[in-house]
Amino acid sequence: MRKLIAVCAIPLFLISCSAVKQTKSDGWISLFDGKTLNGWKKNQNPETFSVENGAIKVAGPISHLFYDGPVNNHEFKNFEFKAQVMTKPKANSGIFIHTAFQQEGFPNKGYEVQVNNSQGDWRRTGSLYGVQDVKETYVKDDEWYEEYIMVQGKTVTIKINGKTVVEYTEPDEAGKKNAGGKAFSSGTFALQGHDPGSVVFYKDIMVKPLPN
Repeated sequence: MRKLIAVCAIPLFLISCSAVKQTKSDGWISLFDGKTLNGWKKNQNPETFSVENGAIKVAGPISHLFYDGPVNNHEFKNFEFKAQVMTKPKANSGIFIHTAFQQEGFPNKGYEVQVNNSQGDWRRTGSLYGVQDVKETYVKDDEWYEEYIMVQGKTVTIKINGKTVVEYTEPDEAGKKNAGGKAFSSGTFALQGHDPGSVVFYKDIMVKPLPN
């Protein structure tokens, strides 16, 4: 019996090693441990963010949760980002990119990628908010879906469950033309708590830094 266990253990070990190698070699790095908000920083109304059943729960008054952890020293320029998201009915949220921590209010720096499948704002999930907006609703409330964002230089690609919904290349002097001076630079990510009636969940939050 001992010999049989030893023989069986070898393939299991090899499978385990292969899985670990694949996780490292594909370049994706987790930003959320599924248990705590370690590596994330809240601003006003910190009670809006909590961890529930392995996901970040967003429920409460306006607040933003900024990635402040060690990956790339929380400074990203070119990257791929993805997260599993689930909205409850009439929820509004967003994922900010190239942003920076601020004590209160909506982030002044960077762009917002919309999370909204049924709330009153007509700009739906996947919109590059106020720049290239999506009117179609591609996913339903109460269902997990993948929101994917890639930035390379001045081009951003946004996909919902693998379908490209935005492909935007920033024009020259965009900071002078866009509302609030929005423009690509570099920065961190932030999740938005929009209002007390909005409940949204985020999990499997991953980033793959790309060459600058």
